[in-house]
Amino acid sequence: MSNLIYLHEPITRDQRIMAMRQKPFVLWLTGLSGSGKSTLSTALEKLLIDKGFKAYLLDGDLVRSGLNKDLGFTDDDRRENVRRIGEVCRLMNDAGLVVITSFISPFRADRDFVRSLIPPTDYAEVYVNAPLEVCENRDVKGLYKKARKGLIPDFTGVSSPYEEPLKPELVLHTAKETQEESLAKLTEFILDKISIAF
Repeated sequence: MSNLIYLHEPITRDQRIMAMRQKPFVLWLTGLSGSGKSTLSTALEKLLIDKGFKAYLLDGDLVRSGLNKDLGFTDDDRRENVRRIGEVCRLMNDAGLVVITSFISPFRADRDFVRSLIPPTDYAEVYVNAPLEVCENRDVKGLYKKARKGLIPDFTGVSSPYEEPLKPELVLHTAKETQEESLAKLTEFILDKISIAF
């Protein structure tokens, strides 16, 4: 790696903001499987695109079917999964995009690492908070049932820990709020971060 020489003459952040007509941002949604991350992030991406923003959703299933298909679900593989995603977010942020992520990302240290890659003004952690029993009752993919039967090892919330965020920028209580209420809070939050007046 010591032989790498970076010769690219970068376009400035202000030039990218003017070209994209938006502020770049990474919105990192974390929470248990079944908490509502994918539903909310998909709806938010559509809403932002409809409003003319350049947004892109990175979802756990999508990334694991391509970029990270070589990774399993051990603690080390989970860390590498988040590390790679963080690097992708950094590049997309540099390109001027609004990046929405939807990953369980169970370990605080890994989420903190991603935060360290992105300028503080361009990043927010959103805790999609739903109790384990609510997530299990939703269980649209049947994953919790398989995990309880021992068919899925290292399953977050059952046989592998989830470390709740200590200071997320936004918490959505999806067991208490309707989907519309959570989406409204998420939308208000992100629009305040990415909108720019010309």
